[in-house]
Amino acid sequence: MNEASTPMEGAPLIAPSSTDHPLYEDIVNACRSVYDPEIPVNIYDLGLIYTIAVAEDNAVNIIMTLTAPGCPVAGEMPGWVADAVEPLPGVKQVDVEMTFEPQWGMDMMSDEARLELGFM
Repeated sequence: MNEASTPMEGAPLIAPSSTDHPLYEDIVNACRSVYDPEIPVNIYDLGLIYTIAVAEDNAVNIIMTLTAPGCPVAGEMPGWVADAVEPLPGVKQVDVEMTFEPQWGMDMMSDEARLELGFM
């Protein structure tokens, strides 16, 4: 095994979410209300939401991606996500960060999304 094929040690490509936080499920459901205009599946089930991190003061940081960097709504999508999550009771503030690392792939979709799009 040569040096190039050894995976890098350190931080995971996708940061962990605050799945045990009481607001987590509400935030996930709010993300499910946002749709990519070109695909009839919500962005959460598409796998576009990489991380939902909730701080002790209930500030929410969401890291997301798009199906493609040239997506026509790239500039608007983070605002749609913030607008969906911010009104939730208990949420202090929402920051939505866009990333293309790792690049999105169809394997990130939920089974429901694959079924909806005819991939299963």
